[in-house]
Amino acid sequence: MPARAGDKGGRERAAAKGNHITQTSSAPDFAGLWKLTGGAVAVVGAGAWGTALALHAARQGHRVTLWARRDEIADRINTARENPDFLPGVRLDGDLTAVCDPGRAVEGAALVIWAVPSHVLRAVARGVLPRLAEGAAQVSATKGIEDGTFLTMSEILESESPPGRAAAVGALSGPSFAKEVARNLPTAVTLGMRDTAAARLIQSLLSAPTFRIYTSEDLRGVELGGALKNVYAIAAGICDGLELGLNARAAFLTRALSEMNRLAGALGAHPLTLSGLSGMGDLILTATGELSRNRQVGLRLGAGESLESILSGRRDVAEGVRNASSVWGMAQKLGVGMPVAREVYRVLYEGKSPRQGMVDLLTRRLKDEIHPEVLGRVP
Repeated sequence: MPARAGDKGGRERAAAKGNHITQTSSAPDFAGLWKLTGGAVAVVGAGAWGTALALHAARQGHRVTLWARRDEIADRINTARENPDFLPGVRLDGDLTAVCDPGRAVEGAALVIWAVPSHVLRAVARGVLPRLAEGAAQVSATKGIEDGTFLTMSEILESESPPGRAAAVGALSGPSFAKEVARNLPTAVTLGMRDTAAARLIQSLLSAPTFRIYTSEDLRGVELGGALKNVYAIAAGICDGLELGLNARAAFLTRALSEMNRLAGALGAHPLTLSGLSGMGDLILTATGELSRNRQVGLRLGAGESLESILSGRRDVAEGVRNASSVWGMAQKLGVGMPVAREVYRVLYEGKSPRQGMVDLLTRRLKDEIHPEVLGRVP
């Protein structure tokens, strides 16, 4: 039988579900600001994903300002029209300008897309949000959960917004390698946003024949799917690094989706959301695709490398390493059974050998795949 939440966990689940309120309009008006600015977009973060999104928005005819943390990256984007550190060989065409001041990037923008690593989002947002135009919509393209607070990225943005300012905040998630988006290869993602009017406008502004955007009012589910799958991509990589075979990988991915659904449901998300692009779709891509940073971390762990060696000198971020701590902390707080996430955490943070983690998972007490109560049968 799956681990059941205690009374405290049940109260926290109910509170989380009670906070899921659908709003149908934003105040102030995002659509009006979009017209006023003539379609100005800011992308905060010039890694591979942020650069790819900035390029995509520019291809749709929008005026885009991209914040790069380092002067040399901004200069190269503006002069050579390339980001050699993160998207080498991709020409950055269109009305796209890079700057080194994040506040300058967002000033006058009607739509702000956040693409910085999850562990720095709060600090960057705190310095930028006071300069945000009233009525601007924000979309998090960062996939993560804040350590300690267990807040999603949209919740961080809402908590750091100036007092009394109401604006649409959403999240973009789904199976979307940055290099393929930059190459204009077909991609489908989900925009989670409770403000349906703003969501539909953003959908129309950023969708293209090779970049299909679906909308969802289940913002929490969209964000959790994108964050949780990174942890299980590491698990899948470990499985392959240990050469356990395709049967084992498929089994782990299936059980991973089950764990993702349990935790997301405990936090008020709809289970169907986790079966969509931002959950199952992103899990499949990140756990099996050769471009996946999280999968590569798992592969190398399974092959015997230390985590310190794997992470040293990396410019890009494998979000699953940080999120493993947050996810396991949330599972413990809510009393949700997540054995795969537990073993990933122990491998990453407690020095457990990947092989022993797999052995412990495979030799647990036998049980039903789906509890009889869920199927409507009480034993």
